Amino acid sequence: MPSTFGFINAKLLFCLLVISILYHSAFVTSKPTGFSLRAVIDDSPESPLYLIENLTIAERLERLIKISYARVNYLNLVSSGDAKLVPDNIRIPILRDALYYAVAFTIGSQGHPVKLLMDTGGGLIWTQCLPCTNCFPQKLPIYNPTASTSYATLPCSHPLCNGDRRLYNCEHGRYCVYNAQYGGGASTSGIASTEAFHFFVDQRSTHPFNVIFGCSYDSRDIAFMNTDISGIFGLSFSPDSMASQFSALIQHRFSYCLAPFDDATPRPLVLRFGEDIPQLPPQSVGSTQLIASPTSYFFYLGLKDISVAGHRIGFPPSIFQIKPNGLGGFFIDSGALFTHIDADALGGNAYAEVLKVFAAYYGSKNLKQTGASPEGFELCYEHPPNFDEFAALTFHFDESVYTVNGQYMHVIAPNFFCVGILKGSSVSVLGAWQQQNKRIIYDGGRGVLEFADENCMNDIA
Repeated sequence: MPSTFGFINAKLLFCLLVISILYHSAFVTSKPTGFSLRAVIDDSPESPLYLIENLTIAERLERLIKISYARVNYLNLVSSGDAKLVPDNIRIPILRDALYYAVAFTIGSQGHPVKLLMDTGGGLIWTQCLPCTNCFPQKLPIYNPTASTSYATLPCSHPLCNGDRRLYNCEHGRYCVYNAQYGGGASTSGIASTEAFHFFVDQRSTHPFNVIFGCSYDSRDIAFMNTDISGIFGLSFSPDSMASQFSALIQHRFSYCLAPFDDATPRPLVLRFGEDIPQLPPQSVGSTQLIASPTSYFFYLGLKDISVAGHRIGFPPSIFQIKPNGLGGFFIDSGALFTHIDADALGGNAYAEVLKVFAAYYGSKNLKQTGASPEGFELCYEHPPNFDEFAALTFHFDESVYTVNGQYMHVIAPNFFCVGILKGSSVSVLGAWQQQNKRIIYDGGRGVLEFADENCMNDIA
């Protein structure tokens, strides 16, 4: 049964790059307190993909918009489709850059370094492998499974390769294979396998975890060629994702806190799993139920209404529901940079209604719209000196509300600012820009998303 995985290529995806170092002599005998992965973003000087310093503000914004649109357009296509574990929590240190969150670690008995784009909307974990039928060039050496004594192919009898709910196919009664088709014509195919992935379980020690992953021998039209990146790292509800494979270990819980993108000094962040997730004061935490979709593994939320600058719009209850064909709905995704509001929602154009309230608010402030806006943002204004009365936006759920500070609801430049919302086509998405300085906790065990305001610059390993 062919399958498609939520991913867009390196130039079209806001992701996490996990960095971990193997200590060959390290083996955890005591109960660790967590494990962590560090990451750098594509456009930081610390990143191998550093590109953004030569772009103007307008060019940067247009690039971000194109990335966000490409991500959500691809997710629309997707919608319309035994490890021995010793530690009981995991933490993944992350280094933040301006555009992507990228992640790296080591695999195999030889401690081979890999760097993967991390995707909360997809499940498949894969890296390029030798010998290649068609591999894209990468700066790090390509992983050779024959050099690792801990490598094994996934048997065709495995549930991921056998039965009505299988994700992969068995070929020749011997090999469990996958063929992942991505947006823009990109694809990767190979053999489903298992290998020891070495992650930090405390500040200095690593531990091997047996992970099901894809050993890709044929990858085409992948945009992150000629970089350190060799594949992706999935975190969705899909059975082959990191979060699902380790659900018993981490109670299907992981968390991150995205530091403000405009900070001039990127600092370490941490992707946290299980018990390493900080305990937050109950009075400061909001939560809402995660909603299952019949056609995808995204993290859908039961959005009921939206307020702008304290004005509740009063959308009909069904407008953000998932449609029978799998489209529609509202989900959270770190791969979409900006929030998208559906212009084709059940019952009306929610995007237009939200922008109408923003326009009325800034009209009451006598602000002047700009004649030329970055392509994709429809509502931009001249930025008067000392003006800081940016309108906040609140998402209303049955159980609580999620309020985006006005600063993070907009893209703010010295001479102009734009409402940081893009037009959604058959879907609404809570993007990464509107997750800044928020502790986000995905709790698949309880079926809940938790969130709280936090100074994410303090979230270091």
